[in-house]
Amino acid sequence: MRRPCFLAVAVLSLLLLSTALPVSLSAQSVRDRDVNTLGDPLLSPAPGETGLQIPFLDLQLRGPDGGAEVAFSLQLLLMLAVLSLSPSIIIIMTCFLRIAIVLDFVKRALSLQQVPPTQVLMAIALFMTVFIMMPTLTEIYDDAYVPLRDGEIGLDTAYSRFEGPLRIFMFRQMERDTRSVELFMRMADLDRPETLADVPTHVLIPAFVLNELTVAFKIGILLFIPFIVVDMVVASVLMSMGMIMLPPVMISMPFKLILFVLVDGWNLIIQQLVVGFGGFS
Repeated sequence: MRRPCFLAVAVLSLLLLSTALPVSLSAQSVRDRDVNTLGDPLLSPAPGETGLQIPFLDLQLRGPDGGAEVAFSLQLLLMLAVLSLSPSIIIIMTCFLRIAIVLDFVKRALSLQQVPPTQVLMAIALFMTVFIMMPTLTEIYDDAYVPLRDGEIGLDTAYSRFEGPLRIFMFRQMERDTRSVELFMRMADLDRPETLADVPTHVLIPAFVLNELTVAFKIGILLFIPFIVVDMVVASVLMSMGMIMLPPVMISMPFKLILFVLVDGWNLIIQQLVVGFGGFS
């Protein structure tokens, strides 16, 4: 009983091969007409026909003619490195770090697990960073990028002008508490600076990051206090009613949300964060 089935399959395969063979031969003949004498496919369409024009790319590697070309290659590599590190620069040299940590503390204080999503909080922190840093970014664009683009200044001058506004921004956040600067200056075995302008950039950046972490955790403690009180009240009420098996977090979360909405929590937090960076009051 199986042999007739095998024969039928073999006959059908032969029929399919016989029908596909002329098509493949005709397609091969069309391709053969479009092949040049060197055996490479022609990129341009046949005469009288229109088609997609594929550009020809030619890359050459040669030795530099002088020190100027070597310097230009190094500058190009440096710019690519800066672009690859730009996310880290945004995180550690701007107000993004403090805002992201505070928003995450708000989510945890409200006992929320999935709402709002982490991506939404990071997007809010990013756009708030752009809002707060806009004066600094505008100054960098006007004083560093535009003259460099027009050829009025060199790369070294542009770097110093780019670094200056960011240093001033970081200085302003540490005017009231310079302990982090003193810590890194002491660990680097450097002399005590007379002013913050005497602090090197490689010392200022980690000091700024440490200061931002400290401030963000202080804000987080203040955020947790009222919600911890709500949790304690709910837990004591449940214990007095004998509902030991009922999770207090499940009952306290609606009350915390009501309290947060009644005091207009989002607007208060955002406003205080902006004011804390010396922004709009």
